[in-house]
Amino acid sequence: MTPPTEDSPAAMNGTTPLGDPTGEVLADPIAELRDVHKAFGPEPVLGGVNLAFQRGEITVILGPSGTGKSVLLKHIVGLIKPDHGEVYFDGERVDRMREAELVAIRKRIGYMFQLGALFDSMTVGQNVAFPLIEHTDQDPAQRRASVQHVLDLVGLGDMLEKMPTELSGGQQRRVALARAVVLHPALVLYDEPTTGLDPVRADVINELILALAKTMGVSSIVVTHDMASANKVADRMILLHEGRVICDGRPEQFRASDNAVVQRFIHGEADEADLAAIRRAFRNESANPTLFEQPEARA
Repeated sequence: MTPPTEDSPAAMNGTTPLGDPTGEVLADPIAELRDVHKAFGPEPVLGGVNLAFQRGEITVILGPSGTGKSVLLKHIVGLIKPDHGEVYFDGERVDRMREAELVAIRKRIGYMFQLGALFDSMTVGQNVAFPLIEHTDQDPAQRRASVQHVLDLVGLGDMLEKMPTELSGGQQRRVALARAVVLHPALVLYDEPTTGLDPVRADVINELILALAKTMGVSSIVVTHDMASANKVADRMILLHEGRVICDGRPEQFRASDNAVVQRFIHGEADEADLAAIRRAFRNESANPTLFEQPEARA
């Protein structure tokens, strides 16, 4: 693999030797973050992230909870602005746009929120039609045809009149996915699309992510902590740790990394510092038991 250039996103993040999968700065990325910092109060979340996302690829962003994965997605669509740095979508600088200017950008970015985020008071058809009502001048017949088409794609073409509460968790995610692509976006952002689903239903979502990327030609960024999902869909894997990119490469390169944090994440192994703290606590408990004492019975 060609080493990353010194001004590439990978080099700036210190992720060599994996770095950017091509070893080069992308000439025409669909989205890009340049030295993005974000904190909420005193807590830093993103600490100088440099990433460029290739058109037509499925990029998976991995990392434990609280490492800034969802925050990163929200920067791309303009829901959050960085404290420092620059954010681009299709060559346009997003972080300087006013809310009215962001409307045109958001029409071209599909967003599948965590747990689906369907409107409980709307039918399936109404949920999927919502972006069409907000952003197009399609008449009711055209909207219904568009909704029917994307629901057919996710295998729920007969569910238009159902309410979200009548669907399984997996079906709700598929409806959310249909809503995310009904405007035929150039980029789809998936925020934990398989969280809470059993392996079979999660695999249905994985297959849909792959099929939609192939048939619609969309670029995709998938945030997850699910390695099974990542291994199935990723063209490229990125690991965020404590708000920074520590690994970036093709799946086979990612799995071959000798970074201890990467390997612990891949294999689902606890951090040694956490384990040491647990062992100390239980040793203390054994020496002076309090935690498992039975409460005194009331008279």
